Amino acid sequence: MRLRFALVCGGVFLLAGVLLLAAVALVVRHSLEPRDGLRHPRYIQVGNVQYVPWDHEYRVAEQRVARVRRVYQADTVRNVLTVGGLALLLASATAATAGWRFAGWTLRPVRSVAASARSIAQSHDLSGRIAHDGPQDEVKELADTVDIVLARLARSFDGQRRFVANASHELRTPLTINRTLVDVAVRRPDATEDVRRLGESLLLVNARHERLIDGLLALAEGEQAVLDRRPFDLTDVVEHVLDLAGKEAGEREVVVHRLLDPAPTAGEPVLVERLVQNLVENAIRHNHGGGQVWVSTRQRVDRVELVVANTGLPVPPYEIEAIFEPFRRLHGDRLRSDRGSGLGLSIVRVVAEAHGGTVTASSREEGGLTIAVELPRAEP
Repeated sequence: MRLRFALVCGGVFLLAGVLLLAAVALVVRHSLEPRDGLRHPRYIQVGNVQYVPWDHEYRVAEQRVARVRRVYQADTVRNVLTVGGLALLLASATAATAGWRFAGWTLRPVRSVAASARSIAQSHDLSGRIAHDGPQDEVKELADTVDIVLARLARSFDGQRRFVANASHELRTPLTINRTLVDVAVRRPDATEDVRRLGESLLLVNARHERLIDGLLALAEGEQAVLDRRPFDLTDVVEHVLDLAGKEAGEREVVVHRLLDPAPTAGEPVLVERLVQNLVENAIRHNHGGGQVWVSTRQRVDRVELVVANTGLPVPPYEIEAIFEPFRRLHGDRLRSDRGSGLGLSIVRVVAEAHGGTVTASSREEGGLTIAVELPRAEP
């Protein structure tokens, strides 16, 4: 916008200058034309010799004078156009430079509004406002409109998080009671084999519902920006999660490889543990017997990286983005309860973004996925 304003200023000045210069050239040319009564003078003097109209040399002298006048006229107009053109180009460049500087001064409030909006977007904290302090102009109206939109978005997201959290807490209590009652019924001495099998099935269904509710709670908590950041080593969290997942990996005959380097970061360790747990569980469960999982951590200049790769069924590239959507599963296994609730990678993404990080996924040619999580690096 600043460049366009500068070009418009220079272009308008150049166009107006060209028209003005053309008008000046016409006026000068017209001013050098002989006036009435001077087109045929009573005599023409060349040096000390005077020629009168009835002399034979008068016509020759008159033609010579007319030729000299035309040359003088052409030279004068050319000088006006040359000097005026150079002055016009210099003035147009000056006008464009002035337009650039004035545009920068005019757009300074817009840059301030954009910087405030960008800061709010990067902080994931919708409670922030631009609160532009300036005259009642278009920029002030734009900033106030953005503040209104932010306020409505904040109310909407807060209401959504409260609903999910309240609903999850309300659903957790009856599920806990159901698990207790079914467990008591199954452990009764007089319980028949059919009752025990039914109770075990109900316990599996109840456990799946509890995982779903826990996932909804983690999703609601992860969508809030982490403000209280504590330093910790991501490698310690990964080792703890891998130790806990070792039993499940052994039952599914999945081999887990570790390549862990120190990776200092900062944030909420409990949420990051949930992030790592979801990645490791997905890599183990969405695998085949005798499959493998590779988990690595490393640090860069300003980031730390966690990479979890696994074997398994091939994943089409166009399905990569869909796996981060809530309740989305690949390969049509929506009804299979042993692979989770479909919230695992959604929780990974929101937790990473709440810590100022990113998540990327790519399909492996041999089958399976490679998921990389990057978090801000902190001093150990």
